[in-house]
Amino acid sequence: MKTTSADSHSRQRLIVLLAAGLTVLLLAGIGVYGLILGPRTGPPSDDDDAPAATAPSEPPPAYPERIAPVRASSDPDVFARNVAEALFAWDTGAGFMPLDYTAVLMEVADPTGTEQAGLASDIATYLPTRETWGDLRQYATTQHLEITDSFVPEAWADAEAQARPGQLTQGTTAITIEGVRHRAGVWNDEDVTSEHEVRFTVFVICEPAYDTCHLLRLSELDNPLR
Repeated sequence: MKTTSADSHSRQRLIVLLAAGLTVLLLAGIGVYGLILGPRTGPPSDDDDAPAATAPSEPPPAYPERIAPVRASSDPDVFARNVAEALFAWDTGAGFMPLDYTAVLMEVADPTGTEQAGLASDIATYLPTRETWGDLRQYATTQHLEITDSFVPEAWADAEAQARPGQLTQGTTAITIEGVRHRAGVWNDEDVTSEHEVRFTVFVICEPAYDTCHLLRLSELDNPLR
């Protein structure tokens, strides 16, 4: 069957969406959303208080009850890897929105709240915008991260050496993550995939400040500490 120009345009659009690095500015109130509301416990709806509609003739899609939480750990490297995997793991067809994935990461943020507004802004730059999310959903786009390496960067040792007494809370460290971002979607009943190398730094605080690690900030994508 001959491919039309419209089909060619749609396929090119999907490939661009799969391959592009997506960054956004912080949405107003994102930090409050993550801290107060937490993750949704089901698919988003236009009106949570609306009365239940008549049951459809076909059962609705089976959505997960919630997004998997970030796995806790007292080991900085292990925790940073867990954060990285959660940061890149999303499914546009699962019934959630970008803010829901943000909320899950905010659950493991520093309990003092000092860095939470900045962290929410950091996370937003790693996730698609709401508009782009809608475009990706048309192609059932999913994403996950394959970690290839993680390490404390030399630049962090320099930062610790130059810090004034008390400037860095004990247990604070930086872990640089290197890996491959995998995206997959469906176009015209055919699977389409893309791979893109990524690098970034996760700033965490662990023992002796806390029994388990917490997330402080994220570096700009592909601009990690080295």
